[in-house]
Amino acid sequence: MFGFADLLSVVISAFIILPIVVFLRESGYLIVSKLLGVENPRLTIGSGPRIFKIGIFDVRKYYHLYSWFSYDDIKRNNKFAYIFIYAGPILVNLLLALVINALLANGFIQEQKDFWERFIFYAFYYVLFDLVPMKTLNGMPNNGMIIYEMLRYGKRTDYNQQPFIPTTTDVEKEYQEQMKEIKQAKQKKKRHE
Repeated sequence: MFGFADLLSVVISAFIILPIVVFLRESGYLIVSKLLGVENPRLTIGSGPRIFKIGIFDVRKYYHLYSWFSYDDIKRNNKFAYIFIYAGPILVNLLLALVINALLANGFIQEQKDFWERFIFYAFYYVLFDLVPMKTLNGMPNNGMIIYEMLRYGKRTDYNQQPFIPTTTDVEKEYQEQMKEIKQAKQKKKRHE
């Protein structure tokens, strides 16, 4: 039977654990790209209107699952750099899940065992869906597919016109245009009332 404790568990999973795992996953891009010398990196969490932007962190109003990493340019522009960038999120979640699992297995962090077991579950969930090559619902390749195609063919083969990772400058320009359209729609609606 689904009780209050189960409801609390779902809330904690959806609004605490999952956002942390998503943030850490996106940080995998950031960590690797810093090693490769990217210019103008940005980590965007959520979608819709901006709540705040501090340095490279851009936090949006709506739910955290739609998050992404962007940059303008990369010094080491070759297939292995792209493979490494796309492997970053997989490696970060895998490493964190294995370390936390080892801590639990050796008797550490037992007081919050349920929390950490759920954390490990979601970390491995993202590893699985990042690692297994497939196309997502919108037809875009996941990280595993991009890595596979780069290893097998030496290039991205999905014939997508979008860049591997959108540039921060383009993301900001698109955001400003969307906010302008929203503002115009609100003004138009106000005039008709």
